[in-house]
Amino acid sequence: MDMFAALADPTRRKIIELLADGGQLPAAEIAAHFPVSAPAISQHLKVLQEAGLVLVERRAQQRIYRLNPQAMVELEDWARRLRNLWNERFDALEILLEQELRKEQQHE
Repeated sequence: MDMFAALADPTRRKIIELLADGGQLPAAEIAAHFPVSAPAISQHLKVLQEAGLVLVERRAQQRIYRLNPQAMVELEDWARRLRNLWNERFDALEILLEQELRKEQQHE
């Protein structure tokens, strides 16, 4: 599954936030933060794992989840590229507006 499709769900975004704040957490502790069943949270965790957003480690009977740092870097890079594109557009618009303003002032 695509990272962005996985993040489209608010529960999965909240799981990502929990892991960002808490580091490594067992599935049961993650599930305790939500008003839905543990199996439902397990399905969300599975989607996040398939999307590459979280990593899982088995310790005895527990599954410990943590963020995949590489996936976080990819998301950050994507957001940075998008921000840079918007900044370039705004810079170009600002230059155009300044040129138009100068033209108007010359004709006054």
